[in-house]
Amino acid sequence: MTNGDQPRATTGADLLALSPVIPVVVVDDADHAVPLAQALLRGGIRVIELTLRTPAALAAIENVAREVPEIVIGAGTVTAPEHAEQATKAGAAFLVTPGTTDRVLDAADATGLPYLPGAATVSEVMRLAERGLNALKFFPAEAAGGVDYLKSIGGPIPHIRFCPTGGITPQTAPTYLALPNVGCVGGSWLAPKDALKSGDWDRIETLAREATALG
Repeated sequence: MTNGDQPRATTGADLLALSPVIPVVVVDDADHAVPLAQALLRGGIRVIELTLRTPAALAAIENVAREVPEIVIGAGTVTAPEHAEQATKAGAAFLVTPGTTDRVLDAADATGLPYLPGAATVSEVMRLAERGLNALKFFPAEAAGGVDYLKSIGGPIPHIRFCPTGGITPQTAPTYLALPNVGCVGGSWLAPKDALKSGDWDRIETLAREATALG
């Protein structure tokens, strides 16, 4: 992939168009991040969300940003204002929050990065829309009502599009992706913990190819 062919995302809507599935990954060892990103890229996935749930997360983001520039690297589980700044300094190209507070939203805005703010209720969706945000994370997707919920709110709020995340599987992903207000889904199944631990990058590449075919 040449520099001109590298994927870019300047808005939340751009993020929804990068891949039918955004891998949502928890990394315990920062050294796993680069071979993981390379395996996903070989499988056709051009984006990855590394969650800020472990001490290794920021170093992992930095490693991928430096060594695998062909993939769009994002930071997930941004739950505090300082997370936004730390992720940006590490090289994240986008941010994802599980929910939203004014302080977190302000901090995300201040980075200048595109981001997907989390919402689980109609009121949260409307509040984010008032701030000019029209690409959101729907979390926790399955627990919050899943496909039926997104169908229901698509009528009164048709201009908002979502990346549902939480409990989605390869079997249920196509049903989500068929909805007009869904641009992509977030999936943790692309990087199973046992595959990461054992360095089974071929398995992750295979899972990535299967996920790419969902689009």
